[in-house]
Amino acid sequence: MKKHLGAVGALSKQYWQYLACKVWQEGCEEEEEEEEEEKEPSPGPGWSLPLVGQDYLEILSTWYCSFGKCCKTGDCRIVNNITGLEADLNGQLHGQHLAKEVIIRAVQGFLQSPQSQKALVLSFHGWSGTGKNFVARMLASHLYRDGLKSECVRVFISLFHFPHHKYVDSYKAQLKKQISETVQLCKQSLFIFDEAEKLHFGLLDAIKPFMARYDDKGKVDYRRSIFLFLSNLGGNTINEVALDFWRAGRAREEISMEFLCHFSDEASEGIFVLFFATENGYARSHLLNENLIDFFVPFLPLEYHHVKLCARDAFLARGLPYTEAALDEVARMMVFVPKEEKLFSAQGCKSVSQRINYFLP
Repeated sequence: MKKHLGAVGALSKQYWQYLACKVWQEGCEEEEEEEEEEKEPSPGPGWSLPLVGQDYLEILSTWYCSFGKCCKTGDCRIVNNITGLEADLNGQLHGQHLAKEVIIRAVQGFLQSPQSQKALVLSFHGWSGTGKNFVARMLASHLYRDGLKSECVRVFISLFHFPHHKYVDSYKAQLKKQISETVQLCKQSLFIFDEAEKLHFGLLDAIKPFMARYDDKGKVDYRRSIFLFLSNLGGNTINEVALDFWRAGRAREEISMEFLCHFSDEASEGIFVLFFATENGYARSHLLNENLIDFFVPFLPLEYHHVKLCARDAFLARGLPYTEAALDEVARMMVFVPKEEKLFSAQGCKSVSQRINYFLP
């Protein structure tokens, strides 16, 4: 028995040393010297890595990487799981057929492009609670192993990170520094700007070079970066379109991007331009006229049955049983507008997860 245990211990030590050498380059020289000096056979015939299988090494490497970095940059923890992203968008993002279509097409096309000319810039528009932040988190979790905690991801909340306009020059310097340092660490970086309509136009101007077409003279290449802008502006106009479809007896799934763009001059302005509208129009002229925004993503208002689906997901996420009656009760707790039709949830699905606390034993 002792003899067998000794052989197993020697074998485990051998593979651990091999793993240490291959994953974080420790003990490689010692191993080579021992092989040269001893030239002894391994413990047992055929005990080589191919027999055990390269898959085991990859599994152990992944296990080690779950505790820390595998490389000097964050790039080794980029996963770009488009299949998983599409599955989660289809299964968990309710009532947003336009957003699903645009996001998958935009992100997949960008990641598969061998040589992008500029960073990918997406602008999310819609009422609060319709899924803008939810999708941003989902993107982070499927593009990076560590999700929002990844060193490749930076989240900026306008009123939290840049609250005082009198310090805008300081904010500009800090923001440019953080973006530059993140891209140097990870060529494929993700930058999320929440409450984007409240960004000072000076900050928008400061980040403009990072979103523009690549200049070979620059020292850092930003072409593999992704910028997300999340805004409530345009939500009222998007809701008017959805309400008109409902009043006409048409399904919301019939709403197309083309229809939104040509709904009216007001819609064109309200949905796609309001985010950049400032008192002096400076940001609008610099960011829209230079075509820095690649895709505008509208988020439609959520109806009663969408809220029920959100409630179901909240119950499942917490491992709690639910009934149709419970889902209806959660949905009835929400406020619905307009006053006459009471069609759309005023808060979308926001606060739904908190409301199921009423059903805890």
